[in-house]
Amino acid sequence: MITPRTPLSHGHVLLTGATGLLGQAVLERLLSGHPDCRVSLVIRPQGDRSAEERFHTLLGNPVFERWREKIGPEEADRLAAKQVTVLAGDLANPPELPSDIDTVIHCASAVKFDSRIDEAFDTNVGGAVGLYEALHRAGATPHVVHVSTAYVGGLRKGITPERSLVHDVNWREERDAAHAARRSAEHASRSGGVLRGLLARARSEHGKAGPLAVTRATEDARQEWVDRRLVEQGRLRAQSLGWTDVYTFTKALAERAAEELWQGRGQSLSVVRPTIIESALRHPYPGWIDGFKVADPLILAYGRGYLTDFPAVADSVLDIIPVDFVTNAILAAAQQPPTTGEGRYFHIGSGASQPLAFHQMYRHVYEFFSREPLHQNGEAIRVPKWHLDGDGRVNRSMRNRDALVATADWALSRIPLTTRSRGWADQVHKLQRDLGRLRKLIDLYRPYVQSEIVFDDTKARELHFSIPERDRLDLGFDVTEIDWRHYLQEIHIPTIVEMNRPAMERARPARKAPRPLTGRDDALAVFDLEGTLLDWNLVEQYLWLSRALTPPARWPREIGSLAFALPSYLRTERRDRGEFIRMFTRRYEGLTVDQIRAQVRGAFGRAVRRRLLPAAVEQAKAHRAAGHRVVLVTGSIDVLVEPLAPLFDEVVAGRMHQDDGVLTGYLDAPPLVDEARGAWLTQYADRHGMDLTQSYGYGDSHADVGWLQHVGHPTVVNPDSKLYRHARRQKWAVVHWDRNGAGGKASSGES
Repeated sequence: MITPRTPLSHGHVLLTGATGLLGQAVLERLLSGHPDCRVSLVIRPQGDRSAEERFHTLLGNPVFERWREKIGPEEADRLAAKQVTVLAGDLANPPELPSDIDTVIHCASAVKFDSRIDEAFDTNVGGAVGLYEALHRAGATPHVVHVSTAYVGGLRKGITPERSLVHDVNWREERDAAHAARRSAEHASRSGGVLRGLLARARSEHGKAGPLAVTRATEDARQEWVDRRLVEQGRLRAQSLGWTDVYTFTKALAERAAEELWQGRGQSLSVVRPTIIESALRHPYPGWIDGFKVADPLILAYGRGYLTDFPAVADSVLDIIPVDFVTNAILAAAQQPPTTGEGRYFHIGSGASQPLAFHQMYRHVYEFFSREPLHQNGEAIRVPKWHLDGDGRVNRSMRNRDALVATADWALSRIPLTTRSRGWADQVHKLQRDLGRLRKLIDLYRPYVQSEIVFDDTKARELHFSIPERDRLDLGFDVTEIDWRHYLQEIHIPTIVEMNRPAMERARPARKAPRPLTGRDDALAVFDLEGTLLDWNLVEQYLWLSRALTPPARWPREIGSLAFALPSYLRTERRDRGEFIRMFTRRYEGLTVDQIRAQVRGAFGRAVRRRLLPAAVEQAKAHRAAGHRVVLVTGSIDVLVEPLAPLFDEVVAGRMHQDDGVLTGYLDAPPLVDEARGAWLTQYADRHGMDLTQSYGYGDSHADVGWLQHVGHPTVVNPDSKLYRHARRQKWAVVHWDRNGAGGKASSGES
């Protein structure tokens, strides 16, 4: 039985979660429709922003625009200052609450299906527990409207009634176990077995960039391992107890905590359980929404052509509800408290009274994007047709695509990157990203697109009809009024497409003209040699010199020896550039400095200059013209790079040990590569008063990451596959320079 209405005017409302979707919508209704009520908001400071600053920023959000326009910005600010009190704090450790609160609307929540188990418990259960304990300490006895989710019923079929959940799961024990899971995962991640595998993978992937890169990658991988384990723990524990995911699991236990800590202590409790909340039908204006919600990533991924099929069941019900209907239901429940010590439950959804089957939803989305397709690279994206026949076809397709992409990725990592193969790498990268998105969408949405649950809404409809008839259109939530074709095709999908447009424009892989160099005398321009400035590697240089200095009779033996050792050199070079240089310079043992220098001054020097990349030379000259200090840094031997000295203000190269003018095959010092070059660069800039944030760097190998990351303007030149991937992730510039003088700059980064 619905009790008589108790207006919120002249009362004191405590609202949590005011910065979220529902919290904003409720606050707007309180300010615009109940100007005489007082509102206290619990807002957490964030970084350098205080709770008050976050509130004032909040008032500038689109949800408040029409209210502010109606009464004027100055009057809106005056009323907000008069009505609203901001309480700085976190619900897990709440501030002191007022004792005269009449109504609490608890909207705060972490709506994420794949949270770590400890994080989900801290937010959804810990927040509720903190709130109710704080109310007790304050001596307040308000009616609490606890906003939950309809999916707290868990994995079931058929009608779900509007009543307290039936289960015997102890929320305290589960909360403690979630925190123990964090400690256990952290401990396990530091075990020898786990670290050994993580370290091996980090060495394989990042060893060429240096030991610090390996260390960072290993620790990052350990943290990711912990996170994955805690996400998996949350999913498995939820499903083992009958819930779809950690979100619905923790929301169910938060309800039980509310029943024990509030209703069980003789207080009034209303639990509002919305289904999948999407954009507003009417208020504050059609299409209002704050960020992408549950169904939106699925809709957009389909429109962008990522989802060629999906494991949905055609006749399952996708239970969507506009956000303004949920807001109205919350306020209606708040104004009609139950008898003291009792609890009431309301399902706010559409599935029982105005169901939207998935095949209908799909048809509306397909029709919209067929009529108004998204575009990529100037071309309309043609959306696929789904079969809607469950898991089988989609799972087979995923396995085949995984195998294809893995094979292509393996092959690309073992061939030189050319303009063509770089295009292939981009395609493989896009396929990997799309597969990752598809897999995540399938994992998250499978329970909702294969659902056979119907949420009884008898009490919710009774609550709606308790609203005076004159107010029902504005303040009610009768789902039978929703025309799904109109709502989806005219309101909701256009809204989320427009919200997504800036992201799509940013993602478009546009070609950019080279950025003009800034004229300044405190900037460095650091160039690597082989592959960056010079189309000639250490092996080719050695072969040229060997042919010039070795008697013809010994050429076959020398070439055969080099060919035999080449696989070992290649393996070593992939693993560690410095180790490769050390190994290879052993071949110079017995040659004299005078012999080499004679060649460098003659034919070898001319050969080196012919191998220079014209675009690289022009770039070095441009840096000099801009007043930059231009430096060549290479692991090659100093005598071999003497022909290039006129191009640079300074040449920093390796030195080979000699005994009475004869090379011993050993270096005088460790080669200046990867992180060693980064350390040298930092010291060099400090010694010469250079600003690395305004400096430039050019490199071609994954080993160059260790020093390129120190400069403000890194550019990768003809990169290997690992460096190319890193450059895309970091949004570094990528250029292709060849011996024909061609050179260009492309914007790089995730698309």
